[in-house]
Amino acid sequence: MEPIIFNSSQNSVTVSVVIPIFNEKDTLETLINNISNSLIDKYSYEIICIDDGSEDGSTDILRQLAKKRKDLKAIILRRNYGQTPAMAAGFKNAEGNIIISLDGDLQNDPADIPRLINKLNEGYDLVSGWRNNRQDNTFTRLLPSKIANIIIAKLTGVSLHDYGCSLKAYRSELVADMNLYGELHRFIPALAYIEGARITELAVNHNPRRFGVSKYGLGRTFPVIMDLFTILFIKKFLTRPMHIFGCLGLTLMTLGLSSSIYLSIIKILGQDIGVRPLLILSVLLILTGVQLLSFGLLAELVMRTYHESQKRPIYRVREVIS
Repeated sequence: MEPIIFNSSQNSVTVSVVIPIFNEKDTLETLINNISNSLIDKYSYEIICIDDGSEDGSTDILRQLAKKRKDLKAIILRRNYGQTPAMAAGFKNAEGNIIISLDGDLQNDPADIPRLINKLNEGYDLVSGWRNNRQDNTFTRLLPSKIANIIIAKLTGVSLHDYGCSLKAYRSELVADMNLYGELHRFIPALAYIEGARITELAVNHNPRRFGVSKYGLGRTFPVIMDLFTILFIKKFLTRPMHIFGCLGLTLMTLGLSSSIYLSIIKILGQDIGVRPLLILSVLLILTGVQLLSFGLLAELVMRTYHESQKRPIYRVREVIS
């Protein structure tokens, strides 16, 4: 893959920095200045701050800063939607060839951004930050995160040490191919892998939190598990849902029919089957199997409608050589 050539003398934006903001009034001005200092002499850039329904005055500060700074674009959402929708809004409004995402709490170090870009320029589509020296509580943040990272890496096939690090660099064409829903921002590397992206990670700095309180905690464990199931389904069965529903349905129907045949035989032999729980189980297995097959057919129709209505191909082309 050819490296991206940056030319800061051009008017076009080459680097877009996307930052979801929720109640970060004490960090905003410092964060934006630090980002600007890390990029101003190297690339043409823009900073996109997405206010996700802040209630501490962050919105007013963003408005004031955006009026004073040409490099800042403030996107104010109508209410708090969550980090994934905020990032999606930032990606949609980004104009750069390279998109950088990071948190707005100053724990991610903007000085790492040029390093991520240089790594991306080696031929990767996504470079994920790795906070190998995290400045967080061991029991409430570090240990659960480490366990989650191991599980996610094993199940998705993308071996990263730190899925939770928001500091990442993307090629814009990769982001354009991804649709984010729910809280899938944690699984962007897995979604990128599904799209055929070349992915790597880079150790980055991580600072202790100086202002405010963390928005993350153990309460997010259940949503992460549910989103992981979504990712696994997308990875294996997005374009062939009948393969999973049909397989399960046929298996249950076979078990149910086999049980029914067995009950029919012993009924012929004179045994009473009316009080046997196996009779109810057989009927339940057959009905469940039929339902799963029906779900599979419906899922196939939905999948085809999804791809055909958006003219979205089921493949991705990296390059064409002629």
